[in-house]
Amino acid sequence: MASLEQVGEEVVGQARCPFESGQSNVGLFAGGDFYSATMTDFLASDAVIYRSLGEGRPVLRTVKYDSKWLREPHFLHAIDYGNYVYFFLSEIAVEYTALGKVVFSRVTRVCKNDNGGSPRVLERYWTSFLKARLNCSVPGDSFFYFDILQSLTNVLQINQRPAVVGVFTTQDNSIPGSAVCAFYMDDIESVFDGKFKEQRTSDSSWTPVPEEQVPRPRPGTCTGDGPAVNYKSSVQLPDEMLMFIKSYPLMDEAVPSVNHRPCFTRTSSRSKLSQIVVDVSAGPYKDHTVMFLGSDDGRVLKLLTSTHPNDSFGSKLLEDIHVYNPSKCNVQGQEDRRVLALELDKERHALFVAFSSCVIRVPLSRCSQHGACRRACLASRDPYCIWLRTGSCANMAPGFKAGFEQDIEGDHLFHQDSCHGETLILQPQD
Repeated sequence: MASLEQVGEEVVGQARCPFESGQSNVGLFAGGDFYSATMTDFLASDAVIYRSLGEGRPVLRTVKYDSKWLREPHFLHAIDYGNYVYFFLSEIAVEYTALGKVVFSRVTRVCKNDNGGSPRVLERYWTSFLKARLNCSVPGDSFFYFDILQSLTNVLQINQRPAVVGVFTTQDNSIPGSAVCAFYMDDIESVFDGKFKEQRTSDSSWTPVPEEQVPRPRPGTCTGDGPAVNYKSSVQLPDEMLMFIKSYPLMDEAVPSVNHRPCFTRTSSRSKLSQIVVDVSAGPYKDHTVMFLGSDDGRVLKLLTSTHPNDSFGSKLLEDIHVYNPSKCNVQGQEDRRVLALELDKERHALFVAFSSCVIRVPLSRCSQHGACRRACLASRDPYCIWLRTGSCANMAPGFKAGFEQDIEGDHLFHQDSCHGETLILQPQD
């Protein structure tokens, strides 16, 4: 290649990308439009969820300087799903101001066919913007919350249902802790179909909006569908509905996690988890779920996970891998060990781990470390490892369907003798 030439016209970056690298931003193309979430100024005082670049479609944004819509958000992820685009973020909780600046994780959504409001109300603003809290907590007499979303997957299948999986951490002034929580997409939808939250006076607590005070068609509904089926465009929506959604975008209920608890927690380490990638089709029969979790101290945790409510083992830590390499990643003597991104490449049996100054490739499994020890190979419970009849532990290759052994469920017990002459004991089934 002799030269680089610009293709296409220049586009103003304001509201589409941040003013400086420390500001968060996400972007997504959906239906010919570009959806972005970022800051529009150097001071990060104007946070925006924005739609632009669509032909014949109005540019839309969130209401400016309104803490009920967005309050010091940190944007994490965007998903195109069904009739909506979903944004996942953490922000200062406007409903908990009495307790100081408490950060909550949120999911927000907007209709893809939103055209803004009338010239009287919400013109060039979203008419479908709603938001709800994501509840990642350990249940008990007193719930222990992991409030700050760090990373999220795209939509995947959990128990044959569409879901997203995220890494959450504790508040900065709390004890260090991390958790992984999954959320069904239909549970998110149910919360958006539920009650709205309001604060009647500046001194009163936040309470549900009485159902009789919710206008029709229901605020947040996409035009041409459901209760708003008779409206061809959002500019035709009644002023009463537009005024309501402008004042009450927050839902009363929080979105519950799958099984109402995290599928993995980590509170014994001072480091926190920062990234996640999930393989929901691990193993020779593509029926196991493996999660890879990056941390802020340069490690990757590999978990065998089950989210089925009848499963007893939950999550098993398969490996704790030191990935950060100072000789490759140090820049002018500075170390930044925080894992910034994880990318799964199953075809090449690799996980790519991104740091601020380097990318390191890690194999999905290190089955050869078990050598000719059948007991160690099976006891690893690693879906990527198989025991071959030839007497070795090997990485699972595409197409393997027979001629190997695995013990993913941990049903076998072995005598604690050497690998030579080991005896296999079958655990009785209930």
